[in-house]
Amino acid sequence: MNYTGPVFRPPFEANSLLLQVTVGCSHNACTFCTMYKDTCFAVAPMEQIEQDLREARAQLSTVRRIFLVNADPFVLSAAKLKAIAEKINEIFPEIQTISAYASVKNIIGKTDEELKELRRLKINQLNIGVESGLDKVLHHLNKGFTLEEARTQLQRLNKAGMDFSANIILGAAGEKDSLENARASSKLMNEVKPYLIFLATLHVDPGSKLYEELQAGQFVENTLGGNLEEEAEFLRNLDLPNCVFFGIHTSNVVPLLGKLPYDKESLLRELEQGKKSLPEKVLNARPQKGYEGVSILE
Repeated sequence: MNYTGPVFRPPFEANSLLLQVTVGCSHNACTFCTMYKDTCFAVAPMEQIEQDLREARAQLSTVRRIFLVNADPFVLSAAKLKAIAEKINEIFPEIQTISAYASVKNIIGKTDEELKELRRLKINQLNIGVESGLDKVLHHLNKGFTLEEARTQLQRLNKAGMDFSANIILGAAGEKDSLENARASSKLMNEVKPYLIFLATLHVDPGSKLYEELQAGQFVENTLGGNLEEEAEFLRNLDLPNCVFFGIHTSNVVPLLGKLPYDKESLLRELEQGKKSLPEKVLNARPQKGYEGVSILE
């Protein structure tokens, strides 16, 4: 299997076959992200993709799920994605789901009929970095799309029968707008109805534009306690049928995992109990990268 540059996948794709179809990130300009900073975007040739699939077929008896990498393979044209999906279905007729990272921007250029065709070919459960339901936060994070574009495009996925998971970042609005961000993000989730919400906590990486703002005092990072309050407000305002709440990313201070709406109250209790178990020194501290979900105190 060929892999170029850093390769990332969501935690819930741990058992998926990783197939590289792009290198790096086509956007690569979010103010908080350094994941693909030194990697130039490129598209893998179809010959390499087929070679990797046949190599995997020779070694694996059954593959039910394939995750396309890297950062946003859904940026590829519908025709290119169709060709990849058809080749996967040919070599792995037992395949059930072909998933990938995607950006809201990636959806815009595809017609409703193209989305339905890709879904027919088993492309489904895209992982989308929505991050926030506040327009000003999306702009500040330089996501490359507006709140209205996010709402419209994600609802287009709904109409095409394509499920998706939505990434939301606790603390993305900083300290001042934390609770407003929570309420706006839950409102957006209620409107677009993801099958899974992947909740992680903002860590400001050295080398990012947001880190420069933090060092200059232009961005005030939320405290760990503030992030827990934001998470509780976000969870309280969610009104979703049959949605997985995946809050066990290592950056989260209190890990939570459950199914909405059934586990909502128990998740809120777990969050409150977790908060009560932490000393004030920890709650008032800021998260540090490298020690995910942990405050390092002097």
